[in-house]
Amino acid sequence: MQKYPAIILHNNTIQAVKRFHPWVFSGAVKQKEGNPDQGDVVEVFSEGGEYLGIGHFGTGSVSVRIFSFDRITSLDELWKKKLQNAFLLRRNIGLTESKTTNAYRLVNAEGDGMPGLVIDWYNGTAVIQCHSKAMSAQKEKFVEILKQGYGSRLNAVYDKSSNTLNHKAPADNKPVTVENTDGYLYGKPVERIVLENNHKFAIDWEQGQKTGFFIDQRDNRQLLSNYVKDKKVLNTFCYSGGFSVYALNGGASLVHSVDSSAKAIDLTNENVKLNGSTATHESFASDVFDFMKASTEEYDVIVLDPPAFAKGQSARHHAIQAYTRLNQAAFKKIKKGGIVFTFSCSQVVDREMFTGAVTSAAIDSHRNIKVLHHVSQPADHPVSIFNPEGLYLKGMVVYVE
Repeated sequence: MQKYPAIILHNNTIQAVKRFHPWVFSGAVKQKEGNPDQGDVVEVFSEGGEYLGIGHFGTGSVSVRIFSFDRITSLDELWKKKLQNAFLLRRNIGLTESKTTNAYRLVNAEGDGMPGLVIDWYNGTAVIQCHSKAMSAQKEKFVEILKQGYGSRLNAVYDKSSNTLNHKAPADNKPVTVENTDGYLYGKPVERIVLENNHKFAIDWEQGQKTGFFIDQRDNRQLLSNYVKDKKVLNTFCYSGGFSVYALNGGASLVHSVDSSAKAIDLTNENVKLNGSTATHESFASDVFDFMKASTEEYDVIVLDPPAFAKGQSARHHAIQAYTRLNQAAFKKIKKGGIVFTFSCSQVVDREMFTGAVTSAAIDSHRNIKVLHHVSQPADHPVSIFNPEGLYLKGMVVYVE
């Protein structure tokens, strides 16, 4: 069995690992044996030599991201088993054979025991996004496992890891750079149109944000459909128009889509056209705050789905202020009896903090707000019960009197 570098933990810090939390923070490390480098596979031990797990070494605030708490004999077999388990979960929740939805997340990092790895499935194309050097080194193996698992259903595998591999570690601000060029690891795409709850979307995994689409809002887009019939809807930070398409197909009388990116507006217009709605739709390449301030339209429903306002702990305070300002603007804009769908995808802003920001916005705008739903990410973005940090998407649906 291969011998790996060892990470020795202080005895008073091992309880978190023994409770199966997959992150070993740098302050817990007593010593390193074997001179591990960023992305190397390492084994974790207590001071007394007790085996605690195996994972990937990092040079930031998280020193090890554990992928197994048991000793292993083969990394290749471990990855194969984990991908099989990930597929089984999606099959058991009805996604892999669905006739109405053929886009879903296959691997959700720590949620599937594979920290640093995301794989999204788009109607025959698997898009891999690696967030660590260690996972990037395994890409060819993942392709082979995907080919074995999906067979003829797999048309292509696209690597979309450049942006996530070339970044700065938030703890020490030192560059963590891995040479990576996005491109096809296998095959070529046959189809770029996907179905989500029978709505059609054109996916640009090559140039689009993330892996091409925000799959994590699928359930919340469906929920929006229940509240839009004959209503005027404003979709802010619309990106490719997911909420806009659902609102139009749900019977909205008017939908306005706003995003500061002209390219995002082009994607939105393409998807609206693809679904053939006859309702009134207009899109605007504009700053969201400026648009809400200048618009004279009275909206019944407003969607607030901004990008992450905080990438690390140091930006959390400013992020909470930004969420407060954004919700203030919406609460002042919405009609009496209107509904606001408001979200945060900032992992470092937890649900309690986000709720506090929305509450502050309600107080400052002098509106009485009632919570209709607390919402989150869908089932194909599972969260390990031992790693609650994986619950990154928080949302509320509120009624504004």
